[in-house]
Amino acid sequence: MPVARPAATGHPGYDITRDADPESVEEARRLARQAMCAWGLDEHAETAALLISELVTNAIRHTPARRVRVIVTRPAPGWVRVAAVDKAPSRLPHLRAVDADAESGRGLRLVDAFADRWGYDLLGSHPQRGPWGKSCWAELSVDGARRPGEEEGTC
Repeated sequence: MPVARPAATGHPGYDITRDADPESVEEARRLARQAMCAWGLDEHAETAALLISELVTNAIRHTPARRVRVIVTRPAPGWVRVAAVDKAPSRLPHLRAVDADAESGRGLRLVDAFADRWGYDLLGSHPQRGPWGKSCWAELSVDGARRPGEEEGTC
């Protein structure tokens, strides 16, 4: 089950840590949808699920990390952040050119197209070893939660 933690804006944050395998991608999507629905942001649930899906897939495919942490938070009023945390700080995300007939390689292009902003943060530091990991994140600008008495959407 996801762990709920208080966030600075008063909304709980949600996170799970899973093995870095393809089955974890669906759990990440589910967590994003549940968080968006809990916040009354039903209309943004599928976009959040798509974004976290791509970030988690990249962590699984392009790093040697054995575990990935999935985080869904409200860092400020009007914003939702989804993030995938791994222990591979030297494997940084970057947009790359993709052949039209390639079967993969478009994940960050989708993130770039659907997120209002995205990036990564290096985590921790040590004088000799440097950071221990990174958080790849995407943010959505959201209008606000459903008001009491309003009809619910897809959640």
